[in-house]
Formats: sequence, C-alpha cells, structure tokens
Amino acid sequence: MLANTIKASDVKKMFLAGASNLNAKKEWINELNVFPVPDGDTGTNMTMTIMSAAKDVKNLPEDVDMGSLCKSIYSGAMRGARGNSGVILSQLLRGFTKGVRDYDELDASIIANAFDKAVETAYKAVMKPKEGTILTVAKGAAEKAMELAKEGAEDLEPFFEEIIKYGDEVLNKTPEMLPVLKQAGVVDSGGQGLMQVLKGALDAYLGKKIDYTIDEAAATPVASKAQATAEVDIKFGYCTEFIVLLSKPLNVKQEIDFKAFLESIGDSIVMVADDEICKVHVHSNDPGLAIQRALMYGQLSNMKIDNMRMEHREKLFHETQNGVYAEIDTEINGAAESTPTYNRDDDIPLKDQTPVSEKKAEPEFVNSEHKDIGFVAVCAGDGLAEIFRGLGVDYVIEGGQTMNPSTEDILDAASRVNADTVFVLPNNKNIILAANQAKIMMEDKGDNKKIVVIPTKTVPQGITAAINFMPGTSVEENEEGMKEAISTVKTGEVTYAVRDTMIDDVTIKQGDYMGIGDNGILGVGSDIEDVTAMMIDKIVDDSTELISLFYGSDIKEEEAAALSDRISAKFSGCDVEVQYGGQPIYYYIVSAE
Repeated sequence: MLANTIKASDVKKMFLAGASNLNAKKEWINELNVFPVPDGDTGTNMTMTIMSAAKDVKNLPEDVDMGSLCKSIYSGAMRGARGNSGVILSQLLRGFTKGVRDYDELDASIIANAFDKAVETAYKAVMKPKEGTILTVAKGAAEKAMELAKEGAEDLEPFFEEIIKYGDEVLNKTPEMLPVLKQAGVVDSGGQGLMQVLKGALDAYLGKKIDYTIDEAAATPVASKAQATAEVDIKFGYCTEFIVLLSKPLNVKQEIDFKAFLESIGDSIVMVADDEICKVHVHSNDPGLAIQRALMYGQLSNMKIDNMRMEHREKLFHETQNGVYAEIDTEINGAAESTPTYNRDDDIPLKDQTPVSEKKAEPEFVNSEHKDIGFVAVCAGDGLAEIFRGLGVDYVIEGGQTMNPSTEDILDAASRVNADTVFVLPNNKNIILAANQAKIMMEDKGDNKKIVVIPTKTVPQGITAAINFMPGTSVEENEEGMKEAISTVKTGEVTYAVRDTMIDDVTIKQGDYMGIGDNGILGVGSDIEDVTAMMIDKIVDDSTELISLFYGSDIKEEEAAALSDRISAKFSGCDVEVQYGGQPIYYYIVSAE
C-alpha cells in the first residue's frame, strides 16, 4: 500500500494490534528467560503493562485526536508498568507519544524522531543500561528509522518493514552481547517482546485481519487454570465495569475512599483514574451500590454487568484423569440467583458479613497516627509479611518473585501510609524500576509527600534495611545507612528448574533443584537439603556472623530444623536462625551477614 502518513485512528489500531500480538505470544516470551525458574515472567510483565493502556485506548472514539490517544497510551502504561521489562516498555511508549502527540498526521520523519525520543526516555529511566537487552533492540530500530528518514523515505510500508527487519537482526545478535544468553541458547526476552508489539502494529497497518478484542484480564493477575476450573462457589455474582466521566479530578483521599468502598462490597477491584476519567471493575452481589457511589463523581459510560454464576454454569469444565477437559451438562432454568436486594435504609452485608452499622469505617490511612517516615515493603509469603510488620513496616504489598506489583500498586500503597516520607523496599531487582517510577509519579502529584526507594534486591536485604532504620535520624542519613547495610548482605534462593539449560557452564535438567545467588547459580542437584547446603557453602566466608534461613510454604518445620542443625554443625562460629517465610516457589531463602 502506498501511504505517506498515518492519522490518530491508524495509530490506535496499530497500538491495539501490537498489544494483542504481545498478549498472544507472552508464554513463548516467558520461556526465553535465561534462568529456567518457574517464575520467568518477562512476557507477562510486558503484557500486563501494555494491556493497562490498551483497556483505555480501545474505548476511545474512532475520530480520536492524537493528543488524547497519546495520553491514554502513556498514562495507562505508566500506571500498569510491572517488572523491569514492563517499566522500560512504558518508558518507550512515553517517549514515543511525546514525539507524536502534537501532530495530526505522522510521516516517516516524525515517526523516526519519536522512535529516537522513545529510546532516549527509556535509557534515562535505567540507572545502568545494559546492552544486549530490550534497550539495544529499541535503539537499533530507532537508528534504522532515522537512517531511512534521512534518506528521504516516504512510503510507510517499506519504512516499517525495514525497521522491523533490522530490529530482528539486532535481536538475533543479543546472544553475542550477553554471554549468558548465548550459553542458554536464547535471544533477549524483552527485546523479543518489543518486536512482537512492532510486528502486530505492522500487521494492522498492512490491513491484515486482526482481532482487536482486548483481553482485559491480561492486565491483572489471574488464577491458574486449575484454580479457575476448580472454583465453583462464586461469592460475588456480578462482574461490573464502567467508566466515570469525572466532573473534576479525584484527589488522593477521594481515590482511597472510593476504592475502600468498592472493597467493602466485593472483590477483584480494579480502579484507575486520571484527570478526566475513572475506570472501575468490581465483583459484587449488588452492582447498583457501585454505580450509585460512582455517580457522586460524575457521569457514567461503557457500563457492562455480567452474571458470573450463570456464565460459570454454562461454561463449566472438569478435568478427567487423563487430562482431557469435558463439559458438564448443566440445566439453566432462567431462575434468578439468590442474590440479596437492598432498600435505602437496609444494612449492607460486607465481605465479612458484618453489617455497615457494626463495622468500623475504613481508615484513610493504614496507620492512623501521622509520622515523619513510614515504610512499604514487597514480599510473597505470610511469614515474611509478618516479619516486616514486626519491624515497623506500615504496608506490605503481596508480590515479589511470582508477581511483580505495578507502579500504581506501589504508588497506592505509599499514599495509604500516613507519613511525609515513605521508604519503599522492593525486595526484588525486577521491582526497583517500578518503585522508582512510583517515586516520580508521587512527585508529580505535588502534595509534598515523598517516596524514597531503597534498592533492596532480595527479601533479606529488605529485612536488613528495616532493622537498620534509626528513628529520630534524618531521611538522608537513614537512606545512606540502609543502603550501606544492604551492601553487606549475601543472599541465596532455592527453587526448581522448569526446563533443561546450561548457565555458567553448569548443566541443569528439568526438575533439578537450583541454588541461585546474587550473581548466578551456586548449586544444582536432586536433593533440596544438599543443594541448599551447597549454596550456603558458597555465600558464607570468614566475615560471616549470621546465617538466616526462611523456609517456604512447601517445606515442613522439621525439615527446616534438620537443615539448621546441619548448617550449625558445619559453621559453628556463626549464629543460625530459622524462620517461617511461607513464600511460594522458593523452598528456602538464605542470607549470610
């Protein structure tokens, strides 16, 4: 096709097609992660990031202007960004939209400059950019776009095709830039995710048949298939979605109050607001309650209410012993579900079945007494959460290895802490960028509240940071002290391999237990205790005084005690502590200090 420009309506279709293509390929991209751990999640993080924007973009009118489209793309991606790959993708989208938002139509030159702006923005967001990653692939695509534009490219079809062709070439070279990729026999997973977005966009431009349906569930964590199919008792029967056309922007208190109200009448809450609209998703037994509350803030549009109990009965499947799913014949008689109805003066039963008249009002903050400094920490596991709370952490975000919280999750948590400064402990290297993005967004709010990110890469580092906090000392001194303290912590984690691979010249077979340290594989074998001991041997040195073992949900207390005795006998000069962490996926998390 011969075309020299594209309009906002074209960009909208191309963006949605790119998001859809990434969603379709996310599991394949997950499998490209170098470490064969069961939580390889690059594809998932990138998909959830872009789908956060796509949910908003799909509702824009066909005659949308470029400025409004760009706002929906970058604001949605920024709020929904998860993991390092997701944050970088959001920054690429942010930079690109900055480069095109002031134009009604885009030609090759404008697009090339926007690609360049995207790369510049993404590189600035990463403290120590590493080549051989999504950044390198993006830079290659931008350089090719600029080269073609300078050569006078006009027809966009060959322009886009050459960019994607060169992007694939750069992607295929990433194993030569990062030895760990070469040894594992994979290209960079983030770079592959970016290429799938670009390829989907090209398909839309070429007029190929595209399914523009946006899977909104892809933007939020969902249960596994086993959990979903086994779940029969649906507590809240109506899935309710709508958009509030705000009469004026919600302030922080209104956002917190609205979300607290939704949590009081149901679950599966998703609420995202900007200056003009507020998107709401809630499962409840009375959609009218959510709708009535929303009308306080503006007019409603795009309303959708589904009866999940009837849908579940119509679509229910069960798994037979040979793994085949067979449909259960269910009679749908059309009778109304036994869902309570309410009059204006009735007490409304909440999730814990406590009437409103007997339930305390949801506090605006998780800590009622104002203080100068508060804490937010991220971790997975009820035991670890209790450890952090015991150390004075005000708000624990459930997440970590198996689920990276979004920028919005971190921002919301910090907003709920009644303190002038909130220290955030990400406790995972894949969450630090999202935390830093939340810091920037908090500054943009302009309400004098401040986020300080302590770059803890592991749970033990987070615990050490919290222990070293000194009340009565300035924010700056505490920040410096905690950063210094975490630099002395060495961490190891034990999990299992989901595929065969080779890393650091170590052959790993599917099902092997692996001990992973701060800088790579520390042990591989078929026995959990032996692998853990092997890993500890490599992180303990002459300066080590304390070894801490946090055992996960799949380890029995007596098994952890036996391992502790073994470690104590070998390292008699060290104190050995054992604590229940309750974390999934990782059998043991170990620290040496």
